Amino acid sequence: MCAAQKHDTTTEKTTAQVLVDCLKAEGVDVIFGIPGEENLDLMFAIKEAGIRFIPTRHEQGAAFMADVYGRLTGRAGVCLATLGPGATNLVTGVADAFLDGAPLVAITGQVSTELMQLTSHQYLDLSAMFSPITKRSKVVMRPDTVTEICRLAFKYAESGKPGATHIDLPKNIAHMPCPAKPLRRQQPPALYADPAAVTEAARMISEARNPVILAGAGAVRGHAGQAVTTMAERLHIPVVQTMMGKGIIPCDNKYRMGVVGIPQHDYIIDAFDQADLVIGIGYDLVECSPKKWHTHDDMKIINIAALPADVNQLYEPEIEVVGNLSDSIYQILRAACRDDKPEPESMLAVGSRLHKELEEQGKDNSFPMKPGRLISDIRKVLGRSDILVSDVGAHKIWIGREYPCYEPNTCLISNGFASMGFAVPGAFAAKMLRPERRVLAVSGDGGFMMNSQELETAVREKVPFVTLIWEDAHYGLIKWKEEEQFGDVFGVGFTNPDFCALAEAMHCHGYRVGSCEDFIPTLERAFENTDAPSVVVVPVDYSANMELTRTLRAAYN
Repeated sequence: MCAAQKHDTTTEKTTAQVLVDCLKAEGVDVIFGIPGEENLDLMFAIKEAGIRFIPTRHEQGAAFMADVYGRLTGRAGVCLATLGPGATNLVTGVADAFLDGAPLVAITGQVSTELMQLTSHQYLDLSAMFSPITKRSKVVMRPDTVTEICRLAFKYAESGKPGATHIDLPKNIAHMPCPAKPLRRQQPPALYADPAAVTEAARMISEARNPVILAGAGAVRGHAGQAVTTMAERLHIPVVQTMMGKGIIPCDNKYRMGVVGIPQHDYIIDAFDQADLVIGIGYDLVECSPKKWHTHDDMKIINIAALPADVNQLYEPEIEVVGNLSDSIYQILRAACRDDKPEPESMLAVGSRLHKELEEQGKDNSFPMKPGRLISDIRKVLGRSDILVSDVGAHKIWIGREYPCYEPNTCLISNGFASMGFAVPGAFAAKMLRPERRVLAVSGDGGFMMNSQELETAVREKVPFVTLIWEDAHYGLIKWKEEEQFGDVFGVGFTNPDFCALAEAMHCHGYRVGSCEDFIPTLERAFENTDAPSVVVVPVDYSANMELTRTLRAAYN
């Protein structure tokens, strides 16, 4: 009776409930994850609060979903796991968000605090484990600290260069009463560039003979696409993009040249050979090492970004314009003038060469299909705003190099961490957030098998995206590397299940492409399905990999 009376009169919330109140205050509307015994208090607090919880089939899938949620919204995606193996399974997706600059908050359950000094079942020091792959990793050791820990987790995840953070909640702390209330979100102050830096950057751009813009992921995160396009057009400056900067300038704009970052010495490096000034806009060294494009000592660099540049022997800016990207660019445009400079025809020829090459590859009717033909046909099926989510493998090189984008965030790639298994869970999150768009996950048969189980999540949650599997029964990118370096292959082959039967067993629609002419109609049929996801399997001929290697070696060796 006394216990019942005590329960009835208790109004103080538990730490788990207060943490969920904090999540609501941060605007969290969905959490991806897998529950466990140590986070049951948190699970039922989530239920009581009415936040959507999506149970995934693997914690890695949950982390990739939160990663893409963060990329597309700019708000931290949230993933949840229990302690031990649940937490370790989050690591790959959390590391991906950390390196690729996607805001993400990972929450893990933990043993009770009195067990932490013992050899305990499933216990690992998770804060220490997550510290190298997050911007901040903290254990809630006292109930009254949870609101501060949560607010700072979101602040760190979403500010500066975004990334991952981690909150570890011990089981006994989760159940304790908590007197704290959520802290308010602060509106980050608008930061604008130093006028002196703007003036100097404008002078250097005006005087440069052959400037080139190198636009990266920071330009996409900073919503600077229109500003970059305006700078290119008004000052007649060609634009090279990183893989994560794709779409920052529309692919049908004459100043869009192509993408830097594939392992081979590509045509796009010709533009850097001619450049006397590189204007990095939102460029992050983790996307593509300067060794790939810094080809001569006479090249000067301007860094336009929200944050100061990383230190690198080959990326030493003469001037840094640090602040809001679009504002910085428009301020430079007010002071710069290149009316006396000729149109950069020789540089633009590089972009035309790549465009013509894709056109020619699109005419290849051989089967199994060549990568260039597949990319050409995919572009015909997807609209300007539709989203392609690329897994990692040989196909990523072709997509990164050749897939044309009209808008930012319409080609999502794991690039800084380059993790296989990204596409299926990433496409799930993209379609959940953008249901009006077609969303295509493109994966090799190796990467698909790493997180294919999340198709069940998509079926259950009624999220009908399409997965396209390029099938060749090899870890194709490593096979390509082996052929380049050793002229032989080893340890990269495997057998595949019947992917169509597997898809249908998971209550998806399954299709196999039988000819080049059948590809577009099959993909269109797959997109017509709105009741469940679809899987399309196409045999791919990767002999084009070494053909590209030989072509580029002949051109540059």
